[in-house]
Amino acid sequence: MSEPVTAGPAGWINLPDVSEKLGVSISKVHQMIREGALLAVRRDGIRLVPAELVANDTVLKHLPGVLNLLHDAGYNDEEALKWLYEPDEALGGNAAIGLGGQQAREVKRRAQAVGF
Repeated sequence: MSEPVTAGPAGWINLPDVSEKLGVSISKVHQMIREGALLAVRRDGIRLVPAELVANDTVLKHLPGVLNLLHDAGYNDEEALKWLYEPDEALGGNAAIGLGGQQAREVKRRAQAVGF
C-alpha cells in the first residue's frame, strides 16, 4: 500500500520577496498577514508565504475571505494552510489551486461549511 501524498505548496516566498512582488512595503505585508488578507507560516524560523497565493503579482482575490472564514471557525494559520492544500481533485488539486480558478465559489462554500 502506498503512503498518502503530503499536501503542500509548490513553492514558498519570503516576506521581502512578497513585498517586492506585490509592490508594497514590508510593513504592508506584515499588516496584510495580521489582518488575515495573506497567509504566512514559519519554516526554519522564517515566515514564508505559499507562492500560489500571490499569483500574478497580486494576492488571490478570494483568499482574504476564505482565510477569514477559516479563522472564524477556529483555524490557526498552520491549520488553514493544511486545509488549503488538502488534496481534492474536485477543486483542481486542492483548495489553494481552486481559489485561483473556476472553483473559487466552491472553495468559499466549503470554507463556510467548516464553521458548522
